[in-house]
Amino acid sequence: MSPLAGAKHILRPRVVFSGIQPTGVPHLGNYVGALRQWVNLQHEEKPSTKLIYSIVDLHAITVPQKPEVLKQRKREVLAALLAIGLDPERCTIFYQSSVPAHSELMWILACTASVGYLSRMTQWKSKLSLDSSSTLDEGPVGSRLKLGLFSYPVLQAADILAHRATHVPVGHDQQQHLEFARECVTNFNHAYGNHLVPPSTITSPAQRIMSLTDPTSKMSKSHKAQRSRILITDTPEEIRSKIGSALTDSTPGVSYDPATRPGFSNLLEIYSVFDAEKRSPVQLAQVYANSSPKVLKEAVSDALIAGLHGIRDRYLDLSANESFLEMIEKEGARKAQESAQETMEIVKSAVGL
Repeated sequence: MSPLAGAKHILRPRVVFSGIQPTGVPHLGNYVGALRQWVNLQHEEKPSTKLIYSIVDLHAITVPQKPEVLKQRKREVLAALLAIGLDPERCTIFYQSSVPAHSELMWILACTASVGYLSRMTQWKSKLSLDSSSTLDEGPVGSRLKLGLFSYPVLQAADILAHRATHVPVGHDQQQHLEFARECVTNFNHAYGNHLVPPSTITSPAQRIMSLTDPTSKMSKSHKAQRSRILITDTPEEIRSKIGSALTDSTPGVSYDPATRPGFSNLLEIYSVFDAEKRSPVQLAQVYANSSPKVLKEAVSDALIAGLHGIRDRYLDLSANESFLEMIEKEGARKAQESAQETMEIVKSAVGL
């Protein structure tokens, strides 16, 4: 590699990339774990930093989807991202499938990706409800596993590398995927020269938000019970009802101990995220140590309702304006394609395409 090529890496602007699955209106865990950080980055990063956020609809089809439902959920996520405060003038927001470079780069990366590394990834195992120790040699695995689900991390790496992202905000459960993206960079650069940029991690400071009905599991859309999760568009009445029925325990008093008192600890985590006084879960536990569960739940509800104020109304307004959403996505896709084009020209030249 020439000194000039190395200088290009040094002088490149900071680029932040992240994506979200189109599962419909985000829940509180999505918001606290990732989306709120996306909004904050608009204010914390320098104006020269590129912020690129994708609704990753290609990832969604690794499991069967009804076409009309997928389209609806994509629009819901787009409206939600705008409702929480993402500014399309400051950041790029687009559907993954609108930018063919993501799929094209995936194939090129797949040609140097390690099957052995992919076989150790946890995503496909969890999607198939398999034990983490499951291997490709097991009969039931081969019959159920689809290539798209198995190669999911390669597409995720392409999402990041197509925009030469320097930083990726990830939750604690996504660290493995970012490590794989760096592995893809190493493999490609070893084969074709130092062209791709290894991304660094931006770790979310927030803890995972757990299910309200099963506080030992993280909040999820896949849980059958709607009361297990709070959507960012829930009404104040729905929030109070769900928090009010959240599972706790019968031990007197309030304390923060995720191992032995996960229900109370989860409520304290939620409270801490939205507390106007910025108190930690431990500090809040001390304040409410002698309080009843009802008193704590009322305080958590008040803080949460205040913290999500305005999102529901903005979401409903945006959802009713489908042409505006289409315009925003189309412009975002244009900017994303322009961003990815530079990388694809470099990669294709290096490979000989």
